[in-house]
Amino acid sequence: MAKPVGAACNLDCAYCFYRSKQQLGGGIGAGRMSDDVLEAYVHDYLHGQEGPEITFTWQGGEPMLLGLDFYRKAVELQRKHCPPGRRVANDLQTNGTLLNGEWCRFLKTNGFWVGLSIDGPRDLHDAYRITRNRKPTFDPVVKAFGLLRKHGIPVNTLTVVNGRNASRPLDVYRFLVRKLKSDRIQFIPCVEPVSFAGTAPQCWSAQEQPVVGTPHARPGTAESVVTEWSVDPDEYGAFLCAVFDEWRHRDIGGIFVNLFETLVSQHLGLGAQTCVFHESCGKALVVEQDGSLYPCDHYVYPEYRLGNLSTSNLAEMVFSDRQVSFGVAKATTLPPYCRACPHLTDCWGECPKNRFVRTPDGEPGLNYLCPGLKRFFEHATPVIDAIVRNLRRGEG
Repeated sequence: MAKPVGAACNLDCAYCFYRSKQQLGGGIGAGRMSDDVLEAYVHDYLHGQEGPEITFTWQGGEPMLLGLDFYRKAVELQRKHCPPGRRVANDLQTNGTLLNGEWCRFLKTNGFWVGLSIDGPRDLHDAYRITRNRKPTFDPVVKAFGLLRKHGIPVNTLTVVNGRNASRPLDVYRFLVRKLKSDRIQFIPCVEPVSFAGTAPQCWSAQEQPVVGTPHARPGTAESVVTEWSVDPDEYGAFLCAVFDEWRHRDIGGIFVNLFETLVSQHLGLGAQTCVFHESCGKALVVEQDGSLYPCDHYVYPEYRLGNLSTSNLAEMVFSDRQVSFGVAKATTLPPYCRACPHLTDCWGECPKNRFVRTPDGEPGLNYLCPGLKRFFEHATPVIDAIVRNLRRGEG
């Protein structure tokens, strides 16, 4: 993923984990990607791929702040450096507030996919997703979705499940599907330790990690390990179960929900479609605006910097011993509590950046979301297995 404008954004979303990056110093999260860094990134990325399609993902902050000329330049460089017999794809994640007809014509002409952030109905979306002047953003985001549809641009809605909207799962899902008419939905749990702005994942004190299920391991108290806007683990599980039931009864086959589709894929033996449910990680690296490379956008901290495109080749950094070890550690650092779980191969400990609570026996490194994920897997896997049986018989 490329973050060509770093953490810069025209919004001030309360739960944004990336806007604090500029406080870390060292060039993280501040500035704009230069033409030289852009060309080095495009060249190295294209020549480091082996598949027939090579996808560039542009994120932020708000990547549209750079303006159209930056992306016109990026597309030109992709054409210039693309190896023979390969094709290039692009996707852009945006808050949508800067979208207009000119942007849409460019995105459509160049085959971009768009991920659009929206958290549900007006009151839930505007609870956290506001401008720097404290203005709501619901109306411009809904307008942006309509523009993307009008121009025939493929769009995924990205919904952060947080401390406000998690208690209203059907309101959120039905708004996205029935009113907005989104048919590709991604749910992203909001999980932020109170120390996230300055403390990198896996740099927590093991002794200070609360035991799963205790008040300290949930939001809502003065001693909580997470921010007030983080989703409660049990509430997250209930949210997924309620949405899953609605999806399977009314929308299966017509509406793509990332968490449900990836579970079907796993039970078909095809592997996870989302990185958090892979056995290992390390394949979703981030290039910051200054050319620095990090293992993941949740690991953009000085401790995890792999190098810079100005002095190192992208492939060398991606396949370095340090990055390989980072990816493998997702599996090797799982506590025995996880290894004994019947849902191990569905979950694989979810994202390592969320492993900051202790097991019931007191061992550190358990995922904060564990109770909710267990609830969801116990509820959904019997249905998923029936779906898989039908697929294998050619019935669905």
